[in-house]
Amino acid sequence: MNQKIEKLIKQFAKLPRVGGRAAQRIVLALLQDKTGRAAALAAALNDTAESVRPCPVCGCLTDCDNCEFCRDPARANGQLCLVRDLGDVWTLEKSGVFKGRYHIIGGLLSGAAGTTPEDLNIASLPARIDDEKIVEIIFALPNTVEGKTTQHYVAQVCRGELSFAPGAKNISPLQFTELASGVPLGGDLDYIDDGTLSIAFGGRKQI
Repeated sequence: MNQKIEKLIKQFAKLPRVGGRAAQRIVLALLQDKTGRAAALAAALNDTAESVRPCPVCGCLTDCDNCEFCRDPARANGQLCLVRDLGDVWTLEKSGVFKGRYHIIGGLLSGAAGTTPEDLNIASLPARIDDEKIVEIIFALPNTVEGKTTQHYVAQVCRGELSFAPGAKNISPLQFTELASGVPLGGDLDYIDDGTLSIAFGGRKQI
């Protein structure tokens, strides 16, 4: 196989949920396409990589100073939904079950994977809660051991029970909730249909 083609296949194969066979099909389709799709894809990837970056407030990707969610005054309703990654934000937006603001923590605490609090977007939470007058933290993390561990840790930080985040303090009116029934054990938001997600979000329970 041509070395350049092989290199391209390996790059596609590194993407989440794309194996070697799928990578080969993608590359073959792009190289055999006569409409300029490969060049358009390369240009779009280059432009996006150069201009898009995480929002300094919530972590959503944006090409502006702040993302669309942080700029929208209608979303300043006192609710802050904590999610693992941008894919979870897209899932919730598609379902239409949440109209507040988001905070992407960028992963889950995991001893096996070596993920520590310093690796996640947690330290800025207490200041953000205070600045935006947040009254409810909604945990929409995976229903896994890592997800529950992360949820417990973040709640402690926000309550001021840990000194990990500078400026953390005990914010008594703050309410913590999590998604209710409908999210199976080990489940990610990506695999939950809109109806089930709506029930789980609407019936969230206090923790």
